[in-house]
Amino acid sequence: MLPLLPTMLVGSYAQPDWLIDRSKLAKRFPPRVRAGELWRIDPAWLQEAQDDATRLAILDQERAGLDIITDGEIRRESYSNRFATELDGVDLDNPGTALDRSGHPNPVPRIVGRIRRRGPVEVRDLQFLKANTAKPVKMTVPGPFTMSQQAQNDFYRHEEEMALDYAAAVNAEIKDLFAAGADIVQMDEPYMQARPEKARQYGVKALERALDGVTGTAALHICFGYAAIIHERPSAYSFLPELANTSLQQVSIETAQSKLDCSILKSLPGKTIILGVLDLSTPEVETPATVAARIERALPFVEAKRLFVAPDCGLKYLPRAAAFGKMKAMADGALLVREKLAA
Repeated sequence: MLPLLPTMLVGSYAQPDWLIDRSKLAKRFPPRVRAGELWRIDPAWLQEAQDDATRLAILDQERAGLDIITDGEIRRESYSNRFATELDGVDLDNPGTALDRSGHPNPVPRIVGRIRRRGPVEVRDLQFLKANTAKPVKMTVPGPFTMSQQAQNDFYRHEEEMALDYAAAVNAEIKDLFAAGADIVQMDEPYMQARPEKARQYGVKALERALDGVTGTAALHICFGYAAIIHERPSAYSFLPELANTSLQQVSIETAQSKLDCSILKSLPGKTIILGVLDLSTPEVETPATVAARIERALPFVEAKRLFVAPDCGLKYLPRAAAFGKMKAMADGALLVREKLAA
């Protein structure tokens, strides 16, 4: 049984510098195509090194007191490219170009044929996670709408068709992850916030296609981008109430750095809210009291039994010591609120 206000990561944890060149990682936009040059380990030993680093990420989450554990996305160069580059229909040798949400061009998968999933991409990652923790586990996959915005379409007549084929691939992956024992599967859809007009046209349709026939607990993360890269934050979401009538059980949002007006949470009745309470724009570690205050800001609008507690976004770009400190403060802050509510 999970406690009230269960805690977990959105997905990523800080990768060790002996595994990945963090200075190179910090100097570029998140890779959409493969970026093998980021790894410090010889390819012959890379999987073993990633396994070892994943064990450390799992252990750190447990030491910090988190209730639900992820694999920290340790094996990923970015949240999306591990999955997106394993699909048929993509020319990886001749990448395309697309504008990132910051407005800068970035190499992206070039779509030259119909997008199809060849087979499971993250099931082995999940099996490794479950073998190394007894706690409930969550896996993350990139969302179909976001992947459609991170690609150069040289095949489909309409972008919507491409998004729906991405959705079919995501749907098959989610079903395999639940069959392999995932407790929660989260889709990352930051581009629904970045490009709300397109998201209204076909983003929700693609989302529902990705969830078709899914019976496990499905979550969606929607944010303003990595704080290390996107420095200006809006004070409100441009795409959020649209998720109210979807098949999702959980919606993950950020509130800390943007100081979000939590009254917007009333627009998602019945959904469990994964509340972002860690400001990732700074390595400064919050106090548990600061985290508790951020949780309490949401309580007038969402009952506590519908709140999970998480960082605003992934911890990937933070120094490891800061990532652990913030994670521990998050768990301790949730405990403060839990105790107050029990009293």
